[in-house]
Amino acid sequence: MKKIKIIGLTGTNGAGKGEAAAFFRRHGYESYSLSDILREELNRRGLAPTRDNLIKIGNELRQKYGADILARRTWPRIKSQAVIDSIRNPGEVAFFRRQAQFILLAIDAPVEIRFQRILNRGRAESVQTLAEFKAKEDQEKSTNPNHQQLQACLALADYLIINDGTLEEFYQKLARFL
Repeated sequence: MKKIKIIGLTGTNGAGKGEAAAFFRRHGYESYSLSDILREELNRRGLAPTRDNLIKIGNELRQKYGADILARRTWPRIKSQAVIDSIRNPGEVAFFRRQAQFILLAIDAPVEIRFQRILNRGRAESVQTLAEFKAKEDQEKSTNPNHQQLQACLALADYLIINDGTLEEFYQKLARFL
C-alpha cells in the first residue's frame, strides 16, 4: 500500500481550489483533479465539459460504480505527495483516508465573491446571475450518496480556509496551513 501524503481539496465553486492546487504544485506536490476523470469521460462521449455535464456524468458514474469511483480511478496515477482537487463526495474522502496519509482542506468564500470570480474566469458555468449560481450550488448539496455532497465534504474537512481577500492573503493562509 502506498503511504503517500495527500492534501485533498474540497469547497464551493469559485472559492479558490484551483489556486490552492497551483500553490501546492509550486511547493513540490503532484496535482490531480477528480474532475479530470469526468472530463476524460465527457471527451470519450463527445460531450462538452460544461459544469452541467460534469455534475451529470459524475453522478452517473457514482451511481453505476460507487461513490468513490473518481478517487479509485485517480489513485493509480499518484506517484508521490499530491494535492487532489474537486473532492465532492464523502466516499472519495473515505477512500483516500484508507489509502494514504490524508488531510482534507476545505476552501470557502462568501457567495458574492465566488460568483464574481466564476464570471471573471470565463468557463462554461451555465449561470448568468447570482440567483442561478446559488441554485446550481444547491444541486451540489445533495444527500444522495451517489451524487455530489459538498456540504458533507465540508463537514469532514480537517481544516477550513476562508478565501475572502487578495490572492497574496490567500497564499499566506495556504503557507500557514503547510
